Amino acid sequence: MSIPKEPRQLMINLMYLVLTAMLALNISSEILNAFKIINDSIVKSNGTIVANNTSLYQSLNALAQMPEQKERVAPFDAKARLVHDEADKVVAYLEDLKTRMTTQAGGVEKESGHIAKEGDIDIATRMFVEGTPQSKKGGEDLKNTLQNFRNFLLEQVDPAAREGISQQLPVEIVPMPKSENNPQGDWAVGNFFHIPVIGAITLLSKFQNDVRNSEALIVQELMREADAGVIKFDAIAAIAVPKTSYALQGQKIEAQIMLAAYNKTVNPTISASSGRVAQVEGGVGYWETTASGVGLQTVRGTLSIDFQGRKETRPWEFQYMVGSAGASLQLDKMNVFYIGIPNPVTVSAAGYTLEDVSLSIPGATVTPTGAKGHYLVNVDKAGNLEASIMARTRAGGSQKVGGMTIRTKFIPAPTATVAGKTTGFIPANVFRAQAGVIANMGDFVFDIKTTVSSFDFSYQPKRGDYQGPFHVNGPRFDNNADVANYMNRAAIGDKIFLDNVRAKLPDGRNVLINSMIFTLN
Repeated sequence: MSIPKEPRQLMINLMYLVLTAMLALNISSEILNAFKIINDSIVKSNGTIVANNTSLYQSLNALAQMPEQKERVAPFDAKARLVHDEADKVVAYLEDLKTRMTTQAGGVEKESGHIAKEGDIDIATRMFVEGTPQSKKGGEDLKNTLQNFRNFLLEQVDPAAREGISQQLPVEIVPMPKSENNPQGDWAVGNFFHIPVIGAITLLSKFQNDVRNSEALIVQELMREADAGVIKFDAIAAIAVPKTSYALQGQKIEAQIMLAAYNKTVNPTISASSGRVAQVEGGVGYWETTASGVGLQTVRGTLSIDFQGRKETRPWEFQYMVGSAGASLQLDKMNVFYIGIPNPVTVSAAGYTLEDVSLSIPGATVTPTGAKGHYLVNVDKAGNLEASIMARTRAGGSQKVGGMTIRTKFIPAPTATVAGKTTGFIPANVFRAQAGVIANMGDFVFDIKTTVSSFDFSYQPKRGDYQGPFHVNGPRFDNNADVANYMNRAAIGDKIFLDNVRAKLPDGRNVLINSMIFTLN
């Protein structure tokens, strides 16, 4: 394709290229909305955990104030205060990262309440992977902060209990698998490379959730070590700790329900508004259900226990979010497939990794590009195709999680031009400098090359008889000796006629395109 010489056409083409790039980087609004729903759920869940943790601290502190218990419980109460302070620091640190990211993304819009650039995939990469002048690599600092917090928590409990607590502690740095996009298995790359702002904020909220759940687990262990299970105080609280606050339909949801201070030899009686209490063992009730009903789910119940000769009952509740296994198929150029050229598409599915998602289009050839979730699609006939987004199930099978109907059509015919024009006046010296006829695709979304395969050339001198037509094979004037001779002596006032212009397209067609008439001046 030639570069337009007219400033207006050049500007139009540049604007279109910018728009195409924006479309290629666009992330499905459904996926962004799903992240917002998940983030809101996690934030609400964090509030519930903080309230439960407050009850734990109050119970332990109250026990430490009893004269007969102070000497035994005070050391554990002091450790619990250290855990509280350290957890608050880490949560505040994560909140500061979310605030900085929101600021870099244009802040929160007053009218919509949404982050201005919530779909931007570069901000998280800059902050956590590439680094900034203030932070060489924010992801490394975040990873170290979480790992140091985990190590600190484990140091607070009895060494004999650390191995068991370590396996349960939600705060954990999970190693990243090596891949083409992450050959070193870098933790920051695996978590933050090219994810949208709202996705990164959701992940930071999830880390806050891990911090609060880990805080609760450690304080519960400190209470156990302080022998708080021998209930000698008159303030007790029931807590429910879910293992997850987000799940897809069909996945198992589990939670632990227990007293803030409990005795392994005393099994409470537990009721639940939904799901079932699978077992009560060692003073702990184990609840489970199968996720259903998309949206925020609330589970309530009661816990009863014999307390100093009387039955004490306390309510409990927690929330979790159920998302749908939605999928997105994004055509990177347009909402059609063009015949004869590779059409790029991007595929994703909420709740599934890109490695588990694939694209199936009967009647088309689908080729992975090497980048996860990206494919090139080739078609050979016009009509409609049914695209299916497939995802690998946990059982090892495959199921359809989304799809759409896509039109297929031929590449549009190009426009024949000489000196950037299709008709009208051309200065004689400019015309003599032209090498031939160009097939211009204009603002077509794909950057493809088309070539003039043949045309007929005629001219009417200002003084003299009509000459031609002279048939020319290929795009160049000098492919015909008669035309080449005339080009050397073309004069002001002559008229040029270009007819039967044909162009060769990438799909193999040789199409007839527009004729042209020029007057030399």
